[in-house]
Amino acid sequence: MWRSGGGCLGSLAISCDLVVKNGRVFTSSGLSSIDLWIRDGRVAALGGPNRAEEAIDARGLIVLPGALDVHVHFRDPGFTHKEDWESGSISAAAGGVTTVVDQPNTLPRVSDRRTFQQKLDLARRHSVVDFGLNGGPGRIEEQAAAGAAAIGEIFTYEHTDSALVKILQETEAAGLLATVHAEDGGVIEEGTSSCRSMHEPSAYSRARPALAEEVALRKALSSSGRLHICHLSTASGLNLIRQAKSRGREVSCEVAPHHLLFNVKDYGRQGSFLKMNPPLRTQEDNDALWAGLREGSIAILASDHAPHLPEEKKDDIWEAPPGVPGVETMLPLMLMAVKKNMVALERVVDALSEKPAEIFGFPSKGRIEVGRDADLVLIDPKAISKIRADRLHSRAEWTPYEGKEAIFPKMTVLRGQVIFEDGLEVRPGFGKFLARA
Repeated sequence: MWRSGGGCLGSLAISCDLVVKNGRVFTSSGLSSIDLWIRDGRVAALGGPNRAEEAIDARGLIVLPGALDVHVHFRDPGFTHKEDWESGSISAAAGGVTTVVDQPNTLPRVSDRRTFQQKLDLARRHSVVDFGLNGGPGRIEEQAAAGAAAIGEIFTYEHTDSALVKILQETEAAGLLATVHAEDGGVIEEGTSSCRSMHEPSAYSRARPALAEEVALRKALSSSGRLHICHLSTASGLNLIRQAKSRGREVSCEVAPHHLLFNVKDYGRQGSFLKMNPPLRTQEDNDALWAGLREGSIAILASDHAPHLPEEKKDDIWEAPPGVPGVETMLPLMLMAVKKNMVALERVVDALSEKPAEIFGFPSKGRIEVGRDADLVLIDPKAISKIRADRLHSRAEWTPYEGKEAIFPKMTVLRGQVIFEDGLEVRPGFGKFLARA
């Protein structure tokens, strides 16, 4: 792959800043061998005899739309020893993610205009990629006015039933999407009390059984007309989503790679490092979630990137913090799944680009299409490598996917600017805030 001056052909040529030449470009028609022309950070033309100042030769590569990860925890402000906007967004760019949506459970929690603005100021100064910010339960109207992408993730187990109903109704009234972490507090309390004396890691999954997701989903679905369910983890939960959609409910959901690729049997190898909320489930749940992703019942993929340091994760299962890093490895793992015929490329692109942009209201993102932002990921489908923590960019310094095969991007482009190729190509602060449309 090389970069050089562009060329000029034809009297009716469009004058562009950049052309991506000789690649196979993923558009609404599928993969096409066309040149991609970019001007002022947006796609100006697909094919045609145009001219450009600069050129990228993508011979042998596939050009995909940049991925959107609408569920990350960059820990900034408050927990920057685990991650911050700079390290988290560089990790995203290295993994082909050009837009992220950060969650509100930082310190202080985002709950009003002041705390929203505090995080926004940090992100504007330090993010390498474009970003949206979720607001949290609290002064919802204020956060909507400030441009919140959504409200949540709303941890159902942190609220009484009546408080949850109030939050969901206020979110809907403000015209925002409610994004729900569906685990019922009562079920968790009962399960934890019966398992607390056990210290094998699998006890954590027994303490937060599939029933916790089912009960929380039923309550949320009965309380709001419009919902997005975070990190679905069970076959029974997926069935509830399917039923709700068949009744015409406006509900979408996401799945995280860790709930597709790991289950309770993997505790034996990684122990408390695989502690997460919701916890790991069974092989049967893995199979159901893959089926839901393939058919589209699960609309999108999201990493739930939740980094903690190794010395924190190696603690007892009840003391270790929940969560695993994943923003940099999500697209590479899913491209490997495509390679293994586990899921179609079209569905992965839909789940990582088009559908997240649609659900979260980012109309300039999600597709390689004239007029949209030129957010691109250049991939060599033959370049398979093994994931190694020492090659990743998160401050967490470890990965649950160590040794797994993956296909990492050769280049990541945001708004027509190369932001990552064998290293960072722009300064922190290049990312722009995306207020929900």
